Amino acid sequence: MAFVNENYFKLSPSYLFAEISRRVETYRKEHPEKAASIIRCGIGDVTEPLPQACIKALHKAVDEMAVRETFRGYGPDYGYEFVRHAIAGEYRERGMTIADDEIFLSDGSKCDCANILDILGGGNRILIADPVYPVYNDTNVMAGNSDVSFLEGTDENGFVPPPPGTAADVIYLCFPNNPTGAVATREQLAAWVAYARKNDALILFDAAYEAYIRTAGIPHSIFEIPGASECAIEMRSFSKNGGFTGLRCGFVTIPKTALGKRKNGTLEAFHPLWARRQSTKFNGVSYPVQRAAEALYSEEGRAQVKDLTDFYMRNAKLLREALDKCEWQYIGGVDAPYLWVKCLPGKTSWDMFSFLLENVCIVSTPGSGFGKMGEGYFRLSCFNSRANIEEVCRRLSTLKVA
Repeated sequence: MAFVNENYFKLSPSYLFAEISRRVETYRKEHPEKAASIIRCGIGDVTEPLPQACIKALHKAVDEMAVRETFRGYGPDYGYEFVRHAIAGEYRERGMTIADDEIFLSDGSKCDCANILDILGGGNRILIADPVYPVYNDTNVMAGNSDVSFLEGTDENGFVPPPPGTAADVIYLCFPNNPTGAVATREQLAAWVAYARKNDALILFDAAYEAYIRTAGIPHSIFEIPGASECAIEMRSFSKNGGFTGLRCGFVTIPKTALGKRKNGTLEAFHPLWARRQSTKFNGVSYPVQRAAEALYSEEGRAQVKDLTDFYMRNAKLLREALDKCEWQYIGGVDAPYLWVKCLPGKTSWDMFSFLLENVCIVSTPGSGFGKMGEGYFRLSCFNSRANIEEVCRRLSTLKVA
């Protein structure tokens, strides 16, 4: 009989968003008269149609697949050159030196956050900010990494914890942050890069929400910080800027200058290791989807991405105004599509989940699902239709929070 992976039994019983779905479904069955009025502001899934530039590119690519002369089978393991060049070009426009072949296309940054552990050895000291996207911690548990420490994000540090006084080998950073909506300044990221270089550590930087940054001077990439190309890997997604949650496409940026260490002490670049991993375990993103991703970098596509992200940030503004009127404490919603809201006195984050669901049929995300420091807060997502957000604002105004 085959042995199972014992590490899975160290995980919480269910993934956060699966548990939310289970509880909402239970409530729907128990209260069928309210089922139609439930508005989901929990999971960060987009609601608006794909940009027209992507639609055009998809149709054209599908037509190409229908003709023998333009049909394409297996694509390059790392992504077609046309889209890698477009991505690297945007980096270069922002003053960063990223080569086309340092970009690796994937089926989404969630997968990359997990799969990157394939090229990291055992015994690393892992450092993760808390509150945190659950995938970072859960995938380390699955991989059997036991030396995991958490940095406490608090009101006092604006949920951007500074580097610790102790050393680590691998650091997970996510800015704009999921779940808190906090952003890191150039100075704060520079402190992390300095820490990583001092301790020969690797930063895994999740920049899935960079397209939502509106405040001037906030870095969109870790590679805007001098020295980061020697100590960082960046993961990005087209899910939130282009609405690709259903199409599935993202990318990893691995500079050839980012190095790790073997047990015998010799230094090795991460770039060829990831290339080997991808060519063995991944057959690439479909051709039509890569054409759609490329279209996001066209003049038309960039304008439509701005319109799309502006739409969700307008939702965020409406939610902020509603929370302000209710005198609820929160952060976020300025450079990220999430609001991190403080629970009412005496209520836990799951209490707030039930309170909002039962009283106003709003689905939130309990902060405790994002780690110990998430207790006492809940997350509201701005990914929704305008009508739903306006209705959420109206319902929130009816709640007595004193």
